[in-house]
Amino acid sequence: MTTEARYDKLYALMRRAGLDLLALIPGPNHRYLTGAAHYVLERPIVTFYAPGRGPIAVIPELEIPLFKRHPDPAELIAYTDAEGYEGAFRSALDRIGARGKTIGVEGLFMRFFEGEIIRQAEPSAAVIDATEPLAELRMHKDADEVAALRRAIEISERALGATFDAVAVGMSEIEAAAILEDRIRALGGDGLSFGTILHAGGNTALPHSGPLDYRIQHGDPLIVDFGATYNGYCADITRTVFVGDASEEQREFYAVAQAANEAGRRAARPGATCESVDIAARQVFIDAGYEHLIRHRTGHGLGLEAHEAPYIVMGNQRILAPGMVFTVEPGIYRMGAIGVRIEDNMLITAEGAESLTTFARDLLII
Repeated sequence: MTTEARYDKLYALMRRAGLDLLALIPGPNHRYLTGAAHYVLERPIVTFYAPGRGPIAVIPELEIPLFKRHPDPAELIAYTDAEGYEGAFRSALDRIGARGKTIGVEGLFMRFFEGEIIRQAEPSAAVIDATEPLAELRMHKDADEVAALRRAIEISERALGATFDAVAVGMSEIEAAAILEDRIRALGGDGLSFGTILHAGGNTALPHSGPLDYRIQHGDPLIVDFGATYNGYCADITRTVFVGDASEEQREFYAVAQAANEAGRRAARPGATCESVDIAARQVFIDAGYEHLIRHRTGHGLGLEAHEAPYIVMGNQRILAPGMVFTVEPGIYRMGAIGVRIEDNMLITAEGAESLTTFARDLLII
């Protein structure tokens, strides 16, 4: 999709949401529109968008060379450290016609700091949260985005296989995670979708925790939740394996999680609701008597963020449609003993759904 087409998509969303203006800081939405990655720093950077005219960006003077490299550069209003940013914001809002208008901001990304600057620069404007309409902007992936996701997933799966080959009894979780992250970089990944989650033994029951100094033992479950990025797009994969051997109880526990993953993937199709995928996976755990061991939703969207819309969770009646990419990652956790999660990345197509992840799901002993 061209930059112009993405702007048109944005402006259509703004009109439907009743937004006169939109203010974006560096982050995934700004990157989606410009193709450029910038960072939130102590010096504020805000780009203002209004239907019918080009964007205006308020930036520190030192950022001018980077912003001029955008495919369709915004009108730039720069400030120096000596001048301060207040005058630049007043000038930008005056030029874009903000007086008395409604300005949407990114409620999940924008700091209180930038919001207050905008309010003080144009007190007559109404500043509101535009998180909900903005969720639509990046929800349906085009062919180029899907290609980037496929590459991120390919890199991730190759790195995961190499890591499982290298893991040994006595190695710490931290050491094993370092092997994985090194392989991602060696295989061409931009970086990590998020901090790697890698645990063994009873630590596998911690769904969101970084690697610890625990040393891997024979018979341990080993859970790895991670992802490479490629051109900014995030893979997010989880596999649970066993080191040396798996007990009968561990095998039964794993089989239930595997069945829940399969049920969730099978429920994913155009026309289904996000909730229905969550229910399908959750019901497997309920039928097995493990409802009390469920600790999180079945999945979340995937793209320039590792967690974005649509969310695969009870109560979400959003209809799945072609181009949506999300995770199916049901998990169950017995604290201090074992956690099992199997996570795949799903693409809704016109015909059904495709698992972009292909790494084996059957119980694996390493």
